[in-house]
Amino acid sequence: MKAVGAIGKGARMTTEPSGRRARGAACLVVALGVYLGAAIGCLPAEEPAPPGAVPAEPVGAAAARLSPAADAPQAERTPPAPAERRREREAMVRVIRDVYGLRDEAVLAAMAAVPRHEFVPPAYAAQAYADHPLPTAHGQTISQPYIVAEMTRQLRLRGGENVLEVGTGSGYQAAVLTHFTTHVYTIEIIRPLADSAAQRLKRLGYGTVQVRCGDGLAGWPETAPFDAIMVTFTVDEVPPALLGQLKPGGRMVVPVAGTDGMEWLTVVEKAASGEVQTRRILPVRFVPMLREDPSRR
Repeated sequence: MKAVGAIGKGARMTTEPSGRRARGAACLVVALGVYLGAAIGCLPAEEPAPPGAVPAEPVGAAAARLSPAADAPQAERTPPAPAERRREREAMVRVIRDVYGLRDEAVLAAMAAVPRHEFVPPAYAAQAYADHPLPTAHGQTISQPYIVAEMTRQLRLRGGENVLEVGTGSGYQAAVLTHFTTHVYTIEIIRPLADSAAQRLKRLGYGTVQVRCGDGLAGWPETAPFDAIMVTFTVDEVPPALLGQLKPGGRMVVPVAGTDGMEWLTVVEKAASGEVQTRRILPVRFVPMLREDPSRR
């Protein structure tokens, strides 16, 4: 997860609607507990892999296979909802709903459908639906289920949007996003993670996702502008290139580090006029941004 919001120039802070204060306060307490637990080593540091300074390039043949062809069969466009371990997913969703107070039924349905156990290493498969992050490969993590759900909710997807994820990791968040739109683009800096995520998404039936290995902070200009952008690693400020690729009326969810040592899950909204507003949601902790692929060292 991530924390404190470094506010972009010209942006101003707003607050959550008053009707959600009590629920928001409860979620903040729980989330802060998770943050502190991670800080003292009780939990792994959150989140999938970040992008870096490697020139963006598709994940070879895998990227081509993942491109949603205009004549793709309807089955490929419909996200799967496998029965295996369904009860565990339903229990996970009850925690998200009852403990954290997240009531967005579309988000909860997506979380109940995606087989999280397929996106974690075999050694952690038994813990796949537990309420905490888990380690993956190359020092990265898969986020706590509640954080995945909350970041998805904050995008306010209604269906059919053009969505960019920066930091693919295992591909779990991208799979969740496919339950809202067939236009999901995701970028990963660590080549082995990008390759494995592309193969995994294809194998599991999320064939509309497009995966690219490269510098996520540069965005994906060829498919911009985006209605929604999600960043899954900590940055020092809202990335200017990503803000430029955000469509007027769009939203970005990004963990931003502050000068006080905290990290905040931050929502960036661009008005139709181009005015930008930035709002901090809750304290979190994610893996830091990478500037190069550590697997190539």
